[in-house]
Amino acid sequence: MATGADVRDILELGGAENDGPISKKDLINSDKKKSKKATETLTFKRPEGMHREVYALLYSDKKDAPPLLPSDTTQGYRTVKAKLGCKKVRPWKWMPFTNPARKDGAIFHHWRRMAEEGKDYPFARFNKTVQVPVYSEQEYQMHLHDDGWTKGETDHLFDLCKRFDLRFVVIHDRYDYQQYRKRSIEDLKERYYSICGKLTKVRAASGTEPKIYIFDAGHERRRKEQLEKLFNRTPEQVAEEEYLIQELRKIENRKKEREKKAQDLQKLIKAADTTAELRRAEKRVSKKKLPQKRDTEKPAVPETAGIKFPDFKSAGVTLRSQRMKLPSSVGQKKIKAIEQILAEQGVDLNPMPTEEIVQMFNELRSDLVLLYELKQAHSNCEYEQQMLRHRYEALLKAGSGTGSGGTTGGGTKEQIIDVVGAPLTPNSRKRRESASSSSSVKKAKKP
Repeated sequence: MATGADVRDILELGGAENDGPISKKDLINSDKKKSKKATETLTFKRPEGMHREVYALLYSDKKDAPPLLPSDTTQGYRTVKAKLGCKKVRPWKWMPFTNPARKDGAIFHHWRRMAEEGKDYPFARFNKTVQVPVYSEQEYQMHLHDDGWTKGETDHLFDLCKRFDLRFVVIHDRYDYQQYRKRSIEDLKERYYSICGKLTKVRAASGTEPKIYIFDAGHERRRKEQLEKLFNRTPEQVAEEEYLIQELRKIENRKKEREKKAQDLQKLIKAADTTAELRRAEKRVSKKKLPQKRDTEKPAVPETAGIKFPDFKSAGVTLRSQRMKLPSSVGQKKIKAIEQILAEQGVDLNPMPTEEIVQMFNELRSDLVLLYELKQAHSNCEYEQQMLRHRYEALLKAGSGTGSGGTTGGGTKEQIIDVVGAPLTPNSRKRRESASSSSSVKKAKKP
């Protein structure tokens, strides 16, 4: 037999308060007593080493333990349940209906509310039809007559347009070719839209200009012919087209490179001119200055075009020799060229950094860089000019040879494409120049 302590232990009742026999109130109010006792005695202590924010995420303000299963009491994405009340259910009835889109008078049945009996079919509003114009006999004889079309064939076309909602592919398929002559889709469209435009213009009110849709049948025919030619290309034609597109892209890229080189050369020339003008203006200003002002005022440093040296305008202490360091934008080739020229002229690479020496030394190196760039641009232009001259002479000889019936035109085509072509480096120029000169010599030696 189970004792009272066992029953209290099963029902989770306290032993001190319920030592006597179990009453009806103890069984009914057992949940309330347990919740009160739990709220009084349930306390949690934050473990050592756990941050306060993490502990706040685990437990709520009521100090409840985190749930083991996810709980969601919101009705956000769930389907709302039907709210059944005490009202009567609306009656439904199995009733017949007709669809206005059908012309055969077919009768169908479906379930519908009693209150909606006698109303139109709700999906009839989606039955959209194209408004095909209708013309009279007098309008046809006065405005719509065409020698290539008879009245019966025009009526047959408009009947098909009304039946198939201007789906001209279906109209062309269902056209009566046994009774009438064979027509293309473009002919059918041209006839239909020409009649619509004439009727709109005739029926428009006086003083107004209606909008008329004009169908260009010739353009549509040419478009379809081009599509057929594009579809019927052979693999050799496709490969040739891709090759020509690649060559066109190469020519455009080379043209852009040549334009960029020309712009860079123009910038160098302008920079040299502006530097010379600045030097002259500085000399004129320095002659006009008084000797008292020379000691007090610092000489203005002209803006160099070859090298832009950094300005040390910070509040801290700096060495004047730092102004002599070349910036990182100057390449290693230019630095070596500067050092070589200075060594040839017997100029010290690291002079005493006084104010005047720093200014003059920076100007000297800037001019040397500008001179180096101008020489390089001049040599490139000479190479290009020389190569173009050789190619021009080779093309003239090749043209004279083909005119006399000697050589084929395969090599000339490559040479013509190459003339438009690649920007030449000095090594490639020398190789092509030697090849062209040797070929011209061989042609000259031939009898």
